[in-house]
Amino acid sequence: METRSSRARKGIVLAGGKGTRLYPLTMAGSKQLLPVYDKPMIYYPLSLLMLAGMREILIISDPVELPRYRELLGDGARFGVSFSYEEQKAPRGLAEALILGRDFLAGSPSCLVLGDNFLYGHDLARFLAEAALEKEGATIFGYRVANPREYGVLELDANGAVTGLEEKPAYPRSNFAVPGLYFYDEQAPELAAGIQASARGELEITDLNRAYMKQGRLKARLLSRGTAWLDMGSFDGLLEAATFVRTIQQRQGLKIACLEEIAFLKKWITQGELEGSLVKMGRNDYSDYLEHLISGRE
Repeated sequence: METRSSRARKGIVLAGGKGTRLYPLTMAGSKQLLPVYDKPMIYYPLSLLMLAGMREILIISDPVELPRYRELLGDGARFGVSFSYEEQKAPRGLAEALILGRDFLAGSPSCLVLGDNFLYGHDLARFLAEAALEKEGATIFGYRVANPREYGVLELDANGAVTGLEEKPAYPRSNFAVPGLYFYDEQAPELAAGIQASARGELEITDLNRAYMKQGRLKARLLSRGTAWLDMGSFDGLLEAATFVRTIQQRQGLKIACLEEIAFLKKWITQGELEGSLVKMGRNDYSDYLEHLISGRE
């Protein structure tokens, strides 16, 4: 008999919000559909979930934008995954994603990633896969930044345990910011439903993490100094991410966040299925890369 703890972890991408930091770019469309060098922004958070082994993924956005995500991503079959879609009629906070995703999760553990988060680095796939194996509680990440006042900040004791979480503190107690990637056990929707809206009328993800912390069930994993974390939700961040991707790809000849490649290397899709995607894609640099991927495995 399947128990809750044995259920496969499912992913959630929160791609809602107004994207006002990117106006006028996002006045007529979702920021997660903007190009980040050679791929839509949403490919990058999706790649994190796939690298962590998740094959059932829920995409949450507003009713106007959801059809565009469906057109871009479909049911996920060409990536070896299954995509579901859910409306968030108005931005009511990040923690609401767990409430909106309750039926989708159906008692499974989850991983919530924000649609404008970019992470890249050595051993990141292994790091994510290890976090996905956690059976109890919640796991968040810490990333050292020079300007912690602009982020949610972790406070850690001498043993590395989480003792405090502050949102954009005037006097930060550490330099470790919390990226928008959160691993939760099956209790997350219930805990999210129990938190109170903040002064700005939103269900804050920090409050959900504090609920786990008060239970003594919040873990923090510190990302190594060789990891890049970028916020693609600002003009500078969007440009930095595109430049970073271009530089790495041109130097190494390997693509970042190529969903078809991840699926193929994980054997979630066959060579024939990948070749079918190429037929629909036409001739371009992206399809040439996938073609080389196939020829290299023959």
